[in-house]
Amino acid sequence: MPRPLVLVGAGEFAQIACEYFEHDSDYDVVAFSVERDYLVQPTLAGRPVVAFETLEADYPPADVDVFVAVPSSQLNRLRTRLYREAKRRGYRLATYVSTRAFVWRNAEVGENSFIFEGNVIQPFVRVGSNCILWSGNHVGHRTVVRDNVFIASHAVISGYCEIGESSFVGVNTTFNDHVKVAPDNVIGAGALVTRDTEPGRIYVGSPARAVPDKSSFDVKL
Repeated sequence: MPRPLVLVGAGEFAQIACEYFEHDSDYDVVAFSVERDYLVQPTLAGRPVVAFETLEADYPPADVDVFVAVPSSQLNRLRTRLYREAKRRGYRLATYVSTRAFVWRNAEVGENSFIFEGNVIQPFVRVGSNCILWSGNHVGHRTVVRDNVFIASHAVISGYCEIGESSFVGVNTTFNDHVKVAPDNVIGAGALVTRDTEPGRIYVGSPARAVPDKSSFDVKL
């Protein structure tokens, strides 16, 4: 029998996640949940929307799993906060890996992560918890993607790289072998990253350079 699943979130990503979980997983999406201040509609996609603060009353942890379907908002901070809160309250966090992704047998993917179609994840790769890899990325052998990362489409991450915690990687980015991306980075679309980066910075261009006097937390994602 499919395992009941509650999606935390009610935006576009939550609705997309609902499609994938329903039609390409062993889960049955039974409800959406948002924080009470954002509860503006009673139903979404034919399912109830309930307050996150009182989720246990409607869907106890013993009865359902949860996936936090929030994108890169606040440099992944919003998704991370809700993920940690759901975990603290005893929920098991679901992970989705598309049947149309190539994930080598010894690659590891953490909880509350979402791997879209067309991703190639090579041997000995480790993808942390609470990560989103949108469609069409290449993650080279022995690369480590730390927790709470968002990787947009068609990034090419070469072997032995490290993508730092809570970072955002834009579309069509390229990383040379052995590059270490520091925590809280924003890597702009189309950037070519050839050397290690510094925490909390924005990198753009080819080769990528840090944007002067600007923090990654200044970027609205």
